[in-house]
Amino acid sequence: MSRHAHPPARGVEAHRRAVTDALRDLRPPVQRVPLRQALGRVLALDVVAPLSLQPFDNAQMDGFAIRAADSRRPAGEDGTVPFVVAAPVPAGHVPQPLAPGQAAPIMTGAPLPPDADAVVPVEEALPRGFPAPGAAVRLPGAQPAGRFVRRAGEDIETGERALRAGQRLTPARIGLAAALGLAELPVRARPRAVVYTTGDEVVAPGAQRGPAQIYDANAAILSAQLAEAGVEVAGAHLVPDDAGAFSERLAADAAHAPDLFVSSGGVSEGAYEVIRQVLASRGEFVHVAMQPGGPQGLAVAHGVPFVCLPGNPVSTLVSFEMFLRPALTAVLGAPAPRPRLTAPLAEAVRPLPGRTQVRRAVWDGTAVALAGGPGSHLLAAAARANALAVLPPGDAELPAGTPVELLLLD
Repeated sequence: MSRHAHPPARGVEAHRRAVTDALRDLRPPVQRVPLRQALGRVLALDVVAPLSLQPFDNAQMDGFAIRAADSRRPAGEDGTVPFVVAAPVPAGHVPQPLAPGQAAPIMTGAPLPPDADAVVPVEEALPRGFPAPGAAVRLPGAQPAGRFVRRAGEDIETGERALRAGQRLTPARIGLAAALGLAELPVRARPRAVVYTTGDEVVAPGAQRGPAQIYDANAAILSAQLAEAGVEVAGAHLVPDDAGAFSERLAADAAHAPDLFVSSGGVSEGAYEVIRQVLASRGEFVHVAMQPGGPQGLAVAHGVPFVCLPGNPVSTLVSFEMFLRPALTAVLGAPAPRPRLTAPLAEAVRPLPGRTQVRRAVWDGTAVALAGGPGSHLLAAAARANALAVLPPGDAELPAGTPVELLLLD
């Protein structure tokens, strides 16, 4: 290799592992949040059941609570056995003891009377319905004990681990916490990130744009992606092509103890790559065998991990989805992984030799249509897309119908 030759490009999976390793020490503090704020958060501590579910034996449906043994008395020609109707048991009320030969009208979820061990659905009663206490009712004979009974503790017992630290809180897990009587849960605080976008050529949306300038879309893209991933954006700054100014900005932001720095742009080998200039001695800058999103960087600044993404808008967007979001999921347990599937191409496409190509795509449930060309500046095409199609390296054209990996964004 000549002294001017570039080292081999890093593979996509290898760089994903490198980003994950760079974030391994992310450990936001524990905070307690109300259940209504817990969705998607990561549980910080195990939750032990303070009570059993069910907390008491109760009726699975509306019917008559009986002693199953009483139903084994001699039956009539129709197979039914006579019972005397006891006081009804509405849900939420404590029942009276059940005497032999009695059947208590009981509502779904109501506690079983003492000694009752079966529920006969009201539809099976003769006459159908709930007679007044003291009246006669006939029920099918030979009822098994436990019929339509929810047993105390059959779901979970007091003292069992109900939820495990590190789990992402889904509606079902939040519902379990509520059923256990818990009003709040211990979760990891949302990581706090500071975002930088670079270049004298970009200005903030709403500002006056010069004739050689463009509006900064990358800060908006990254801030939205981070927020969607459960990361609090503590600041977003536009950095000029001035290494000294960036160093000062970085030191000022580090004083507020963020968990993560993320940048867009300034990572290539040009003359004005300010991120690389300042951080080259504190990390590594590599070329990944992926288009868009080849130039990438990882560093540590003021003790905080720094993920450096390339500067074209689609390169930023794709790099986040391919590297940073999966790393956050692997290390913190959230956000939820993007759904992945294999789907057929709606049209022929030619991949790139030696590089993974990530194309914006529209998935209609049947086939994958590419949205716009491969250029990393085509943001309108990205806005039309609901997925990313991951095309493996290759020399031969992929004909329509070829299955490709799809990363769903919507």
